[in-house]
Parts: sequence; C-alpha cells; structure tokens
Amino acid sequence: MNQHPTTDHITSLIQEGEFFKLKEALKLFEPNEVVELLEQEEEREQLIIFRLLPLQLATEVFEYLDLDIQKHFLANLSQDKISDILNEMSPDDRTALLEFLPDELVRELIQTLSEPERKVTLELLGYPEYSVGRLMTPDYIAIRENWTVQQVLDYIRRHGGQSETLSVLYVTDERGVLIDDIRIREFLLADPQKRVSELMDRRYVQLNTMQDQEEAIEVFRRNDRVALPVVNDEGVLFGIVTIDDILSIREEEDTEDIQKLGGSEALDEPYLTIALPKMIQKRAGWLVILFLGEMFTATAMGFFEGEIEKAVVLALFVPLIISSGGNAGSQATSLIIRAMSLGEITIGEWWRVMRREILSGLSLGGILGLVGFLRIVVWQMSGLKDYGTHWPLIGLTVSFSLLGIVLWGSLAGSMLPLLLKKLGFDPATSSAPFVATLVDVTGLVIYFSFATLFLSGTLL
Repeated sequence: MNQHPTTDHITSLIQEGEFFKLKEALKLFEPNEVVELLEQEEEREQLIIFRLLPLQLATEVFEYLDLDIQKHFLANLSQDKISDILNEMSPDDRTALLEFLPDELVRELIQTLSEPERKVTLELLGYPEYSVGRLMTPDYIAIRENWTVQQVLDYIRRHGGQSETLSVLYVTDERGVLIDDIRIREFLLADPQKRVSELMDRRYVQLNTMQDQEEAIEVFRRNDRVALPVVNDEGVLFGIVTIDDILSIREEEDTEDIQKLGGSEALDEPYLTIALPKMIQKRAGWLVILFLGEMFTATAMGFFEGEIEKAVVLALFVPLIISSGGNAGSQATSLIIRAMSLGEITIGEWWRVMRREILSGLSLGGILGLVGFLRIVVWQMSGLKDYGTHWPLIGLTVSFSLLGIVLWGSLAGSMLPLLLKKLGFDPATSSAPFVATLVDVTGLVIYFSFATLFLSGTLL
C-alpha cells in the first residue's frame, strides 16, 4: 500500500526534478489536499504541480482555488489544458469564474468550450448578475411519471455520473414542465415495478430563473433543502441550484453587510489581495461623510457655547453623554439588520420593533442614568471632584440626559434600517458609525435641553 506523501516530500520532488514520481504521488491526494498544497507553494511550483494533475483531479482542484490563483493558471497554462479544464468544470462554477474575468479573456475562453458547454455557459451568462439563473447548473436527473422505479434506477446508472446531486429527482412532462420532485430514498425503498406517478404528491418548492439570489437564500432556509429546481415563467425546468452555491452567496452577503456596518463600502475582494489605492477609495468616502456629519457636532457645541461658559462643568460630561447614545444606536442597528437578513422581522412589523426599542431604550437609559448619577455622587462625596453646591442638579441633568439619549439612539438605530429597506436601499448602509454620528449631534441638543431645564436660575 502506497504511503500518503507529505508536503515536504512533494517539495523535494519538485526541487530534484523528479516529475514522474511527483505525478504518481499527486494521484494519492484528495482535491482539498491539493488545494492546501498549492496555497503553500510559490507560483512556479504551483504551475508544476497543477500541470501534472490528472484532468479530473485538476478540474476539481481548480473549482476550489482562489480567484487569483485561477487567473494565474489561466495566464500561464496551455490553451489545450485550459480548454480541457473549462469543459470539465460544472457550469455554475465555470460561470462564477468567467464573471470575474475581463470581457476579452471571457470571449477567448468561451471559444475553447465544446459546443454543448458553450451553449450552457452563454445561457447562464445571459441572466442578470444577481439572478438565480447565474447560480443554476443544468446537470440534474429528470424523469417521467409513467416510468417504473426500475426504469428510474437504470436511468440513474446510465446518466447519474454527470448530475450535480442525486439526492432529489425531478419529474417533468413531455414539454419539460416541472410537475414534482422526489427524494432518491423513495425509489430505493419502493417496489421496482411501482410507477413514478404512485410516488408523487405534486408538492414541491421551486425557484425562478430571474429571481433574486437573496430570495433564493431565504427559500433554502425555510425549506431545509440541499438542492432546488429552477424554472422559467412557463414552468419549464431549466436547472437546479445546490446548497454549496447558496452558502457562497450567503457568505458574500454577510461579508458585505459587516463591512458596511463598519462604515465602509464592500471591498469585493479579500483584504490582503485588494489593491491598496482601491481599499483607500472604498474607505475614504464614508470617512469623509462621517467627518462632515461630526462637524455638525462642533456646530451644536458652538450653539450652546454660552451655557458652557456659564457652567464649564457641563463640558466634562459631553463625551460620556454622546458616546452612550451612539453605542445604544449601534447596538440597535446591528441587531435589526441581522434580524432582517435572517427573515425574523419585516418592514410591516416596524411598530412591534419600535415598541420593543422604546421599552429597551427606557430600561437601558434608566440603568445608565442611575450609574451616571451615582458616579457624580461618589466623586463628590469622596472629594475626587468638586462639582459645586448644585451638584445634585448636575447629577439629575446627566441622568435624565442619558435616559433621553439612549432612548433616542435605540429608536434611531432600529428604525433607520427599516426606513432604508422601505425606500429600496440596502439596510446595511445605515452603518453603526452613521447612526453614532446622527445620535452625537442630536444627543448634544438633548443634553443641553435638560441642562437648561434643571440648571436655569442656578448655574445657567
């Protein structure tokens, strides 16, 4: 029995030029092991290893590689090798690759495909960028309702090797219209002479070719499926979408939302591979917008300059007050955006969300208000800071300001994502920094309004 070669052994074979031994050794690797091996090697060694892989293994490995390595191989491999790999790749993975390549290169690569594969690829590329049609693969098993179970099993043996998944079979009529889907276990457990029609319940879930990919994610989540059929407007079965494609889209969406929540545009590329000028461009826009927003904070401070001159002690608590509101708003907007992405809440439930955030804001604001008041009491009593004879009124000002600002921050942070969704924008653009900036400005107004209420006739 051949011993599984180590990474060091593979490297030494490359250095010694033992390419025949290397080719034999690579046959013992699983696709995921080859991917890990390639990611550890330099570009020259990557090409040597990949050129020596058997076609089937090379195709599986190529589908799992990062886009940058794929591009490197396309630029350095022979035209015949590229053509063989592209023809062997599953249509959905091939389409995902072609989407990220320059148009000129795409046209050249498409010409290398066989006629059937070229037709499939062009059909997939013809769908809108974020549609289900871009994700689907035409590799599935379709059967007829008048077949027997034995006929179905024989058909699977003959044609199942090219199918993306065999867990579900799709029943179509003579026009190709989908009429049911049946799990493979039903055929494995049924009498061989039973008809497909006897196993059908005509209850199935389907996607539309033009449907948005985000909607497809939700359909998969609700129905707990590993694959779903994709039909056109007439109900004709065009392909299937599998869970691995949906998980990739889900990861991309989550990454984009997290980056937007941090106050930047989505990077579209891995952090370490995106060009530095492009990353600066992505981040600079939001930083400038947030900076301009914070300038309103300075304007608000200038508006209350007279109050600050009369009671300088008020300026000590400005960072404490506005940061608490921003933190509460950031919490709320993060929770709401995540709940929306999971389908836990909808725009129509805005009143339920508002009611909960009013109660949450009052409770959280009350807790912080009490902590703020106790802080002033402890500092005053211990002699750490003398707030003057009117320190109880200052304590009440800080306490009630915290209550009002946290309540406002919670409401703003929860309602803004719902409002943006209603207007047709991405809720993630109501990023935590944006909400914090909004609450900073209004927080000063709330703070000095309570100061005027409690300190008029004393400090003010």
